Amino acid sequence: MKKNNKNSVGEKFNQLVKIMAQLRGENGCPWDREQTHKSLRQYLLEETFEVLESIDQETWQELKEELGDLLLQIVFHAQIARENKEFTIEEVIDAIIDKLIRRHPHVFGNVEIKTAQEQSIHWEKLKMNEGKSSVLDGVPKALSALLRAERIQQKAASVGFDWPKIEPVWDKIQEEIEELKQASRENNETKIEEEFGDLLFSLVNVSRFLGVNAEDALRLTTEKFIKRFNKLEDILKANNKDIHEVSLDEMDRL
Repeated sequence: MKKNNKNSVGEKFNQLVKIMAQLRGENGCPWDREQTHKSLRQYLLEETFEVLESIDQETWQELKEELGDLLLQIVFHAQIARENKEFTIEEVIDAIIDKLIRRHPHVFGNVEIKTAQEQSIHWEKLKMNEGKSSVLDGVPKALSALLRAERIQQKAASVGFDWPKIEPVWDKIQEEIEELKQASRENNETKIEEEFGDLLFSLVNVSRFLGVNAEDALRLTTEKFIKRFNKLEDILKANNKDIHEVSLDEMDRL
């Protein structure tokens, strides 16, 4: 890891901001100049997922690079906002500094908070004081369904709307499975979709009680399936067999 002098972070960040301004300038890059907040949405999402993939794979040098790409997206949006007279990168930084200090009075003030649970409750109270009309406000609809369900459940739990222990959650899952089976027997497509959603929501709930992130767990399981399937393909190729012509029983034996 390279050593940097104490003043280099701010200087390097300013350099990045200036480079982006130049890319968007009159003699800059045609592609960069054409971009808008909306046109960049897909790149922001892609860079975020690439950061997550680097973390999952524990490839820290790649994480360094991907965090840089993500930072670029932030600076890109801030430059567009400056040009549109919406806000500046300085205001972005000021806003997050103010928010961190305001929402951590136990660190920067005189409030005493001893546990992470107390902090979560206090956090939600502060956000309500900041103008939120509902405890559930602030969870983006653009989140994946699993992640959004988890965040909604966490917020509801922060004000005591939660099962007292995990046992009733297991019972709820069994109940939802039976209701899904019944809807399937009735061949009621609308009811099947509804009951399947209820089951997924309950599974997210149990993941929360177990301290497992449902989104991460599903992503890792999907990657595990891909690796196993790729291994099966390699075995079939080594035996000069076409995967499209092999029976399921033969695949299982391999």
